[in-house]
Amino acid sequence: MISQYHETKVCNKVEAAYQLIGKKWMCFIIHSLMKGPKRFSEINATIPELSKRMLTERMKELEESDVVLRNVIADRPVRTEYSLTTKGYDLGLALRTVENWADQWM
Repeated sequence: MISQYHETKVCNKVEAAYQLIGKKWMCFIIHSLMKGPKRFSEINATIPELSKRMLTERMKELEESDVVLRNVIADRPVRTEYSLTTKGYDLGLALRTVENWADQWM
């Protein structure tokens, strides 16, 4: 038998996940990074309607949630790449299931 506490804890986690991916552009950003690390400008180019200001905000949120890793490469000039963490990649796989559903039913 599942306790009320366990159900509440699971519901809280699911709610937090939906709040993260429910924000505009999040799924598109994660989808873009599923193909490998990208620079900020490359992510922005894959989502032309997304402003740089909003992309900056979303990338910070994804970093804080440990979904995206920001890697500064000490070349000349300095480059910054973003990639999915293991947690982020797993989320991307879950979102791919939704994409398949949408392709079939929407």
